[in-house]
Amino acid sequence: MITSRTEATFLSPIVESRRWVAGVTFPDDRPLLNVSQAAPADPPPLGLRQALAEAALHQDDAHLYGPVLGRDGLRSALAEQMSSHYDATISPDQIGITSGCNQAFAATIAALCGEGDEVIIPVPWYFNHKMWLDLSGVTARPLQVGDDMLPDPAAAEALITPRTKAILLVTPNNPTGAEYPEGLLRAYFDLAQSRGLALIVDETYRDFDSRSGPPHALFQQTDWDQTLIHLYSFSKAYRLTGHRVGAIAAAPARLFEMEKFLDTVTICPSQLGQIGAQWGIHNLQSWLAGERAEILDRKQAILDAFPLLASRGWRLLGCGAYFAYVEHPFDLPASQIAQKLVTEASILMLPGTMFMPEGDQSAERQFRIAFANVDAVGIRELFSRLSQFQP
Repeated sequence: MITSRTEATFLSPIVESRRWVAGVTFPDDRPLLNVSQAAPADPPPLGLRQALAEAALHQDDAHLYGPVLGRDGLRSALAEQMSSHYDATISPDQIGITSGCNQAFAATIAALCGEGDEVIIPVPWYFNHKMWLDLSGVTARPLQVGDDMLPDPAAAEALITPRTKAILLVTPNNPTGAEYPEGLLRAYFDLAQSRGLALIVDETYRDFDSRSGPPHALFQQTDWDQTLIHLYSFSKAYRLTGHRVGAIAAAPARLFEMEKFLDTVTICPSQLGQIGAQWGIHNLQSWLAGERAEILDRKQAILDAFPLLASRGWRLLGCGAYFAYVEHPFDLPASQIAQKLVTEASILMLPGTMFMPEGDQSAERQFRIAFANVDAVGIRELFSRLSQFQP
């Protein structure tokens, strides 16, 4: 008998997949290729680490409680940076800082939804979003994407019920890598606005979007903050994964409600992490441009090398930011193939079943490849192993 929300919620795919490799010995000539997690494996650049060390040694408030919605300096710096990035006007009082982007989403749902409410979420979905909706007693209404990995606004509108509170989009997308066109985002904004819903747009990977200029004009809309709630992560931009710093852009009245949740859960975000994020905004933009160029090179390496897999029946469904989303040609389900890949090909890769509703048959044909920690040489090795793999 299920007695708690956590018992009713599936195990994190990252946690589960780590169990697959526990105790496995990999041959010296075939080390593990881990393409399961979308997180930088390297520490922040030296300058940022030095700034963190200086703050830890000499800045007393780095060790104390701070404002629940984040340090004023970071809120102002991010508002200025976003205003430039989106060619819009965003003020510090429309910015809240959180302990990672997952908490930004959690705070958003807590402020928007009550027990039994609904959120429309495209599938494949980011599993932590689905996990938090389950933990909150909020129903996730799955919205199937098309062959282009993009969700249709008309299909989303058909899912709206009196209990719907929000539509959630992720761009560039996790897990598919798809970059949502500006017109598509505007269509969703207009839909949400017309039906009195919130539009939650998670742009954790916005710094690695392949397009130049503002990726959309949502922040340029009049009263954007009455509809749009924007989520962001400093983890990917400045390698601050362990410091847990994320952000929300929303109406001050909504941030007021989120503040109640944040004060109850963590009281305030990590002071050192915030200091690092602010230092990064002011000092690492050229470095970040280089990181973006490297990720785009890896994306191109995926596109250039994929014909090898295509010749064996694989299909590339989406590719962008940190991810490629693929379809395999085998009779066995992806959930079984994933564990065979560990022992027979030294590859750790997450099956589509970890990103789709239970029982979805298409998920058993799909895999996510997270290539943020695999360079072009590693990508070629990955595809070589996959091309030779027979379950």
